[in-house]
Formats: sequence, C-alpha cells, structure tokens
Amino acid sequence: MKIETKTARFSTPLYLESGRILEPFEIIYETYGELNEDKSNVIVICHALAGSHHAAGRYADEAKPGWWDKFIGDGKAVDTTKYFVICTNNIGSCFGSTNPMSPNYPSDEPYRFKFPVITISDIVKAQRILFDSLGIHHVKAVIGGSMGGMQALCYSIEHTRFADTVIALATTAYTRPWAIAINKIAMESVRHDPAFNNGHYKKDDLLAKGLPGLAIGRMAGLIAYLSPTLFNKKFGRNYAHTDGLYELFGRFEVERYLEYNSYSFPKIFDPLSYLYICKTMNIFDVSRNEDTLEDVFSKIKCNLHLISFSDDMLFFPEEMQEIYDIMCKIGKKEQVSYKMIESESGHDSFLVEVEKFEEHVREILKGIE
Repeated sequence: MKIETKTARFSTPLYLESGRILEPFEIIYETYGELNEDKSNVIVICHALAGSHHAAGRYADEAKPGWWDKFIGDGKAVDTTKYFVICTNNIGSCFGSTNPMSPNYPSDEPYRFKFPVITISDIVKAQRILFDSLGIHHVKAVIGGSMGGMQALCYSIEHTRFADTVIALATTAYTRPWAIAINKIAMESVRHDPAFNNGHYKKDDLLAKGLPGLAIGRMAGLIAYLSPTLFNKKFGRNYAHTDGLYELFGRFEVERYLEYNSYSFPKIFDPLSYLYICKTMNIFDVSRNEDTLEDVFSKIKCNLHLISFSDDMLFFPEEMQEIYDIMCKIGKKEQVSYKMIESESGHDSFLVEVEKFEEHVREILKGIE
C-alpha cells in the first residue's frame, strides 16, 4: 500500500460559523493507494476526537499502525488496491493542522485562547477547500466514526452532491447531555490543573511532567468509550499483584489500566486542543439552523448508511435509530440503511471490532463500484 503524508497551506481566509476568520491555515493529510486518472476512486476518512490523519499503515519507526489499520489497506474493507483513500487531520487538532498552539499570524506567538471555537461544519469546510485544491470535487464515499461520524453526517447534509455514499458509525445527530457531561469532567479537570497555567503552559514542560488534569479527564472518557461488560470480562475484580489489598492506594487491575492509558495521554495530546475539540463535539447539532430534524435530513441526496454498536455508552444505538426512522418518515427509505452490531467493546467497537462490520461495508462499497 502506497502511503504519502503531505501538508497544505492556505492563505485564503476560512470563514467560520462563529463569524470569525482563520487565516492562514494548514491541513496535514495522508493518502493511501493510487488516484486514478479521472479522480473517481476517492474515499474520504474522517477521524474521531483523539485521532489523526494517520489512519492506516505503519511508519518505519512506529510501534503501532494507524488507528483504523484493520479497516483500510490492500484487500481490506476499504481496499486501497481499488480506492484512493484520504484522511486529513482536523483543524483544531494537535497532530499537524492549525490548532490553538499554532502561531497566530503575523505573530510567532501561539493562539492559545485566541483560537476560535471550531464547529464540525468548519472542519468539513476546511477539508473541502483542501480537496478542491487537489482537484477532487466528488468522491465515492465519506466514512467516519464518533466525531468522524459527525463529519460524515455533515457532508451528507451540507455538501449534498459531494459523495455518492456516506457511512456514519457510532455517532449522533446532536450531542446529548450525557456526552456533554462526560466532556465536562475532562474540561474542568484540565482548566483547574495548576500545570495548565490558564493555557500558558510550555509544551516541553508537559512532555517532561505531563498534565494530571488531562489524564483524569481521559479516564472519564475511557469509561464512556468502553462498556461495563468489557470491564467485567477484561478485569473482573482482579487486584494488582504488586499492591497490598489493605494499602489505601492499592489498585484493582481496572484502576491500573486507567492509570496506564490516561497518564501517558498528555504526553501525546495537547490540552488546549482537547478543550476546543470537546467544545466542538458538545455544540454539534445538525438541526441548529433548521426548525426540525426532518427539514435537515430532507436535504440528503446521497445514500446514507448508519452503523451503531449495541453496548455503546457514549452515543447510544437509539440515537442512530432516530436518524433512520426520520429518513424513513420523510420518504427516503430507499436512501438509508441501519445496522446495529452486537458488540462487546462499547463506543470503541468501531475501532477494535472491525471484523463484525467489515463485510457489511464491503457490500455497501461494492454497490457503488
């Protein structure tokens, strides 16, 4: 599989939903496979909160491959021998695209809290600017899970002729109070950590010392991303063999898991980006400029395929069922499908239980070849 990573810089202004302007801005992106002559074999992949443009394959010095490597590659569900696959790093994220720690032109000082609040629509608009610059004005499919699924829905509603097919996994039409509450824990933990220094931390300090507040927030996220069934199956009531049961800070294995996976997170993810991305997810609502969801979904011209996961405790299956029901209600039953996967890994099932839905995706893509 051919992999290329590139950065595009745009000096034209990006007009944001908030009324503010981002100028200039950069987008880092990764491509897989070969673009055919008429540029008709493109599939766009959209990433989730902590994801990046590196969706598949493995760099030479990398211990783990890209975050959806099970799903994208030669002969895989998104087959890179057939399709030219492109994944961008969202603006606001900290993996190479313009974000709160980028220089606030013409100054060399980072934006920090002067960075504008970004919406899902803004992220997608920036991606469209990139694709247009590459001469890609129409694609076979847009695929994304979680926050990536929000972007996929946005493409289907706001860029109605851009994709033949949209596949949205483990997502929602609008963020409910439960998910907002989970994000609130993370945001408050970061804001009130002395190491955060009201957004005036130094990157080198965080790399050396970490940010406990972001780690604690990540713990809250991990609990929502997984499921009680998975916790029971994976950890039970097993106790860390190195700790004494009657030590106050002795740990169950589930506690050790949360520590291990959370305290390393601030070493790779920027806390200001985390705050801004949580805000982006919290304010997502496809009907914000319309009277009803019916009005919004009536705009859809592509085929929309929805995949939920039975034990998802961040965006519950009924949230995607609602989209399907509305599409059927407004006479678009022929344009929509809905499949709930019996899963065991909670919200993260769309990342780790690919084998349970890959054939379904193959069939969908086969229908548009």
